[in-house]
Amino acid sequence: MNGTVNKVILVGHLGDEVKMHYFDGGNCIGRFPLATNEVYINKSTGEKINSTEWHNIVVRNKAAEICEKYLTKGDKIYIEGRIKSRQWQTDDGTTKYTTEIQVTEFTFLTTKKETEASDKQNFRAPEINVPKSSTFEQENLGNSNDDLPF
Repeated sequence: MNGTVNKVILVGHLGDEVKMHYFDGGNCIGRFPLATNEVYINKSTGEKINSTEWHNIVVRNKAAEICEKYLTKGDKIYIEGRIKSRQWQTDDGTTKYTTEIQVTEFTFLTTKKETEASDKQNFRAPEINVPKSSTFEQENLGNSNDDLPF
Protein backbone atom coordinates (compact mmCIF):
# COMPACT_ATOMS: atom_id res chain seq x y z
CA MET A 1 0.00 0.00 0.00
CA ASN A 2 1.51 3.30 -1.08
CA GLY A 3 -0.60 5.76 0.92
CA THR A 4 -1.86 6.18 4.42
CA VAL A 5 -5.35 6.03 5.87
CA ASN A 6 -7.01 8.28 8.44
CA LYS A 7 -10.53 6.88 8.88
CA VAL A 8 -12.75 6.62 11.93
CA ILE A 9 -16.09 4.83 12.28
CA LEU A 10 -18.15 5.53 15.40
CA VAL A 11 -21.62 4.59 16.61
CA GLY A 12 -22.62 6.49 19.72
CA HIS A 13 -24.99 8.84 21.50
CA LEU A 14 -24.89 12.65 21.51
CA GLY A 15 -23.75 14.00 24.84
CA ASP A 16 -25.18 17.48 24.21
CA GLU A 17 -27.02 19.57 21.63
CA VAL A 18 -25.28 20.55 18.37
CA LYS A 19 -23.52 23.91 18.82
CA MET A 20 -23.40 25.94 15.62
CA HIS A 21 -20.80 28.53 14.58
CA TYR A 22 -21.42 30.70 11.51
CA PHE A 23 -18.75 32.42 9.42
CA ASP A 24 -18.66 35.16 6.80
CA GLY A 25 -19.54 33.83 3.38
CA GLY A 26 -22.30 31.53 4.64
CA ASN A 27 -20.15 28.65 5.88
CA CYS A 28 -20.80 27.06 9.24
CA ILE A 29 -19.67 24.23 11.50
CA GLY A 30 -21.50 22.24 14.12
CA ARG A 31 -19.84 20.65 17.13
CA PHE A 32 -21.10 18.07 19.59
CA PRO A 33 -19.70 15.44 21.95
CA LEU A 34 -20.34 11.78 21.12
CA ALA A 35 -20.19 9.00 23.72
CA THR A 36 -19.22 5.43 22.83
CA ASN A 37 -19.52 2.70 25.46
CA GLU A 38 -17.73 -0.55 26.11
CA VAL A 39 -19.17 -3.07 28.57
CA TYR A 40 -17.11 -5.98 29.84
CA ILE A 41 -16.84 -8.28 32.86
CA ASN A 42 -13.80 -8.10 35.12
CA LYS A 43 -12.60 -11.72 35.18
CA SER A 44 -11.14 -11.56 38.67
CA THR A 45 -14.13 -9.92 40.40
CA GLY A 46 -16.99 -10.81 38.05
CA GLU A 47 -18.01 -7.16 38.15
CA LYS A 48 -19.65 -5.62 35.08
CA ILE A 49 -17.61 -2.61 33.94
CA ASN A 50 -19.03 0.15 31.74
CA SER A 51 -16.37 2.34 30.11
CA THR A 52 -17.37 5.50 28.19
CA GLU A 53 -15.12 7.28 25.70
CA TRP A 54 -15.97 10.85 24.61
CA HIS A 55 -15.25 12.16 21.10
CA ASN A 56 -15.36 15.75 19.84
CA ILE A 57 -17.36 15.71 16.59
CA VAL A 58 -17.22 18.43 13.89
CA VAL A 59 -19.63 18.65 10.93
CA ARG A 60 -19.54 21.34 8.26
CA ASN A 61 -22.00 23.44 6.26
CA LYS A 62 -25.17 21.63 5.07
CA ALA A 63 -24.38 18.53 7.14
CA ALA A 64 -24.07 20.74 10.23
CA GLU A 65 -27.44 22.36 9.53
CA ILE A 66 -29.07 18.92 9.14
CA CYS A 67 -27.56 17.73 12.42
CA GLU A 68 -28.72 20.86 14.23
CA LYS A 69 -32.25 20.43 12.88
CA TYR A 70 -32.74 16.73 13.66
CA LEU A 71 -30.39 15.75 16.49
CA THR A 72 -30.77 16.27 20.22
CA LYS A 73 -28.91 15.04 23.28
CA GLY A 74 -29.14 11.24 23.61
CA ASP A 75 -29.76 10.47 19.91
CA LYS A 76 -27.81 7.60 18.36
CA ILE A 77 -25.76 8.26 15.21
CA TYR A 78 -23.34 6.41 12.89
CA ILE A 79 -20.36 8.55 11.87
CA GLU A 80 -17.48 8.16 9.45
CA GLY A 81 -14.71 10.71 9.41
CA ARG A 82 -11.06 11.43 10.05
CA ILE A 83 -9.04 12.38 13.11
CA LYS A 84 -7.77 15.95 13.23
CA SER A 85 -5.58 17.39 16.00
CA ARG A 86 -5.15 21.11 16.45
CA GLN A 87 -3.67 23.59 18.90
CA TRP A 88 -4.20 27.25 19.78
CA GLN A 89 -3.05 29.90 22.22
CA THR A 90 -5.39 31.24 24.92
CA ASP A 91 -5.42 34.90 25.95
CA ASP A 92 -3.09 34.13 28.86
CA GLY A 93 -0.54 32.47 26.53
CA THR A 94 -1.37 28.85 27.42
CA THR A 95 -1.22 26.38 24.54
CA LYS A 96 -4.33 24.22 24.27
CA TYR A 97 -4.69 20.99 22.29
CA THR A 98 -7.71 19.08 21.06
CA THR A 99 -8.44 16.04 18.93
CA GLU A 100 -11.60 16.05 16.83
CA ILE A 101 -13.41 13.77 14.43
CA GLN A 102 -14.17 15.64 11.21
CA VAL A 103 -17.28 13.98 9.77
CA THR A 104 -17.38 12.91 6.13
CA GLU A 105 -20.54 10.75 6.30
CA PHE A 106 -23.25 10.09 8.86
CA THR A 107 -26.54 8.30 9.34
CA PHE A 108 -29.09 8.97 12.07
CA LEU A 109 -29.90 5.69 13.82
CA THR A 110 -32.46 6.95 16.34
CA THR A 111 -33.64 10.43 17.15
CA LYS A 112 -35.90 11.62 19.94
CA LYS A 113 -38.08 13.43 17.41
CA GLU A 114 -38.44 10.17 15.48
CA THR A 115 -39.27 8.23 18.63
CA GLU A 116 -41.87 10.80 19.74
CA ALA A 117 -43.52 10.79 16.32
CA SER A 118 -43.48 7.00 16.31
CA ASP A 119 -45.12 6.85 19.73
CA LYS A 120 -47.84 9.32 18.77
CA GLN A 121 -48.63 8.27 15.19
CA ASN A 122 -46.88 4.92 14.70
CA PHE A 123 -44.73 6.79 12.16
CA ARG A 124 -41.01 6.41 11.52
CA ALA A 125 -39.04 9.18 9.88
CA PRO A 126 -36.55 8.16 7.19
CA GLU A 127 -32.87 7.87 8.02
CA ILE A 128 -30.76 10.82 6.96
CA ASN A 129 -27.55 9.93 5.13
CA VAL A 130 -25.27 12.58 3.71
CA PRO A 131 -22.63 10.64 1.79
CA LYS A 132 -19.66 12.16 0.03
CA SER A 133 -20.71 11.10 -3.44
CA SER A 134 -19.47 12.00 -6.87
CA THR A 135 -21.33 14.34 -9.22
CA PHE A 136 -22.23 11.34 -11.39
CA GLU A 137 -23.86 9.58 -8.45
CA GLN A 138 -25.78 12.72 -7.47
CA GLU A 139 -27.07 13.27 -11.00
CA ASN A 140 -28.16 9.66 -11.39
CA LEU A 141 -29.63 9.24 -7.93
CA GLY A 142 -33.09 7.77 -8.19
CA ASN A 143 -32.73 6.58 -11.78
CA SER A 144 -33.53 2.90 -11.45
CA ASN A 145 -34.06 1.85 -15.06
CA ASP A 146 -32.05 -1.32 -14.51
CA ASP A 147 -33.11 -4.45 -16.36
CA LEU A 148 -32.09 -6.70 -13.50
CA PRO A 149 -33.98 -10.00 -13.22
CA PHE A 150 -34.60 -9.58 -9.48
